Amino acid sequence: MKGIIMAAGKGTRLEPMTKAINKHLLPVYDKPMIFYPLSILMLCKIKEVLIIVNPGEKESFYKLLGDGSQYGIKIEYAVQEKPNGIGQAFIVGGDFIGKSSCALILGDNIFYRDSIQSLLSKSVRNLSGATIFAYHVSDPKRFGIVNFDKKDKPISIEEKPKKPKSSYAVPGLYFYDNTVKKIASKISPSNRGEIEITDINREYLKMKKLKVVKLGRGMAWLDVGMPDSLLDASSFIRTIEKRQGLQIANLDEIAKSLKFI
Repeated sequence: MKGIIMAAGKGTRLEPMTKAINKHLLPVYDKPMIFYPLSILMLCKIKEVLIIVNPGEKESFYKLLGDGSQYGIKIEYAVQEKPNGIGQAFIVGGDFIGKSSCALILGDNIFYRDSIQSLLSKSVRNLSGATIFAYHVSDPKRFGIVNFDKKDKPISIEEKPKKPKSSYAVPGLYFYDNTVKKIASKISPSNRGEIEITDINREYLKMKKLKVVKLGRGMAWLDVGMPDSLLDASSFIRTIEKRQGLQIANLDEIAKSLKFI
């Protein structure tokens, strides 16, 4: 399996900070934001990673992460010329994916829980179709929402619905088999002019190949795309690290523990 981090986008909700820097390079407490999604892919034991960035930004990311060899992984970079949606990651990264399955994580999403590696390993193992997650939120109108039947099977997915059918949002971490390349290439742009990740997930649902895993109360999912959420995430990370004396998303530590280096 290969991994893609979506680190493009204008970051307008974080202006004026993002006037001069890609939001995924902003600090979340003691590390750049991009470290957190990269750590998740590494915990999935993914060693080939593509980071998709805006035009003119490869150099900034390369200066921070290089080719990944210091962590025992291989990092490549690609450019999304225009903000045409998350789903375009599988088109921009088509050659990188090749014949492999693929994990996609949004660069401004942070995940934390005890034993998260076990959860991720189950998602990667024997992947056929797609695996996504569902997380209970208080403001479902802001997210892509998945609705379940009485047996907890997914029956519908909507993108930022005005009248949500459930309170389960779909976080920005997705696992797909190689079929995703073909599906993404056939998706028509939405009214926003974007290839929506929700539409890709709907196609897997239609094929009855979509697995949705509910994340329980012990899981923290932080979307750090706005000033308040960026501050909240920094405070959350700081509290845990200060209390435990251990670091979250320490890439060197993860690489050593997984014997990448």
